[in-house]
Amino acid sequence: MELYELTAHELAELIRTRKASAAEIARSFAGRIAEKEDAVKAYITVTEDKMLQAAEETDRLAAAGELLPPLAGVPCAVKDNMSTAGVRTTAASRILENYVPVYNATAVEKLEENLIPMTGKANLDEFAMGSSCENSAFFPTRNPWDLSRVPGGSSGGSAAAVAADECAFALGSDTGGSIRQPASFCGIVGVKPTYGRVSRYGLLAFASSLDQIGPMTKDVEDAALALNVICGRDVMDSTSLSAEAPDFTKALTTEIKGMKIAVPREFMEKGIAEDTKGAVLAAMKHYEELGAVVEYVSMPNVGYGLPVYYIIAPAECSSNLARYDGVKYGHRSPLSRDTFSMYKKSRTEGFGPEVKQRIMIGTYALSAGYYDAYYLKAQKVRTLVKNDFEKIFSEYDVIISPTAPDTAFGIGEQTDDPYTMKLADICTIPANLAGIPAMSLPCGFDGKGLPIGLQIMAPALGEEVMLRAAYAFEQTSDFRKKPAFPGGNK
Repeated sequence: MELYELTAHELAELIRTRKASAAEIARSFAGRIAEKEDAVKAYITVTEDKMLQAAEETDRLAAAGELLPPLAGVPCAVKDNMSTAGVRTTAASRILENYVPVYNATAVEKLEENLIPMTGKANLDEFAMGSSCENSAFFPTRNPWDLSRVPGGSSGGSAAAVAADECAFALGSDTGGSIRQPASFCGIVGVKPTYGRVSRYGLLAFASSLDQIGPMTKDVEDAALALNVICGRDVMDSTSLSAEAPDFTKALTTEIKGMKIAVPREFMEKGIAEDTKGAVLAAMKHYEELGAVVEYVSMPNVGYGLPVYYIIAPAECSSNLARYDGVKYGHRSPLSRDTFSMYKKSRTEGFGPEVKQRIMIGTYALSAGYYDAYYLKAQKVRTLVKNDFEKIFSEYDVIISPTAPDTAFGIGEQTDDPYTMKLADICTIPANLAGIPAMSLPCGFDGKGLPIGLQIMAPALGEEVMLRAAYAFEQTSDFRKKPAFPGGNK
């Protein structure tokens, strides 16, 4: 087995026991990227030199007898909407095509503090707006399980990089499912923490009340280790929670006897593919065999999640993206004649169609005469969705559901059908509206051999019980297998 095929915790153990050096591991991933990146297109920017330098520094400290952090020397990809000092940060948009930040996002800073080398900046849907990674201004990313299919979005590059073994783990961001849905499509683990668990400082904002950074990994243990690195209070983010982050690895046990698991009927009805429904039903039975209590429940307001999201998220997007005007940084049109034409032409040339559409929807929803009818009403319904979750969590430990209605679809298959494309996030959006932790892990395969994801949701700050439920399922089943590339296995 090659080094790049191992999990993050397996690589960390090799470094700790001096059976492999961080530099050897970095070179293994550099070779893997060189071999597969032309096919997968997971990265906008590959930072091989930076990765190798960081790995060599880790080896120097190890040789000097320094105590290394748990994931020191384990290569990680970073979604290209997180600020990286001295490394281009584009948000997959022409408007930031040549933007090089002078500071790190807090999550990136934590990676560096923990001696975690960065493999590169992963592709995404422009400004994290999309469900397929086809909205990138540069190129679409392809799903390593089937290169004719999408990896999901918006964190499609991060998911594909992990699935293709082009990094050991990755950071993504999740506004309405952008970590969990691509994790489902690519057969990996993806975690959206409680809103405020991870600092958003340095994350290029899409919808500030929904955005959250989280890990995308090969297994649940890796997810717990990554959460240990990135969670915590940050004075640079006013929405950062003061609650102390525990050691999430202590939650990893297969003992879940008596755990109460809710399955909302609304997540299992119209629009869910039969293969997906069957896999979730099998997961329910598996949990019962492990001693958990699994019961159907009703969440009558959760069905409003999708329309509520597509009012609130564009409204916040309209406000957040107003800063990209050609004045301070980013693209400035050379055709500008005056201030107004500079604004108009710079934004017209810099933003792609999906971003423009969402800006216009959001601006309309916030405009005089429509604010109460749309944005304010959406916020009130958001509260009803949140109340649904609180009611269920007063009686149950976790909620499970499909992560996505179906498996990965073909590239170009839904680009002319925006409604169907947006339905890919119908199961994931409610957790963002409620601010609760949620994750996806593999639970089966469809008739085409594509992975299906199981979503687990927990109360706010309930990552430990969520990880326990996920770990128990993962360790007593075997749904992670290696994707194949055309022409042979990996």
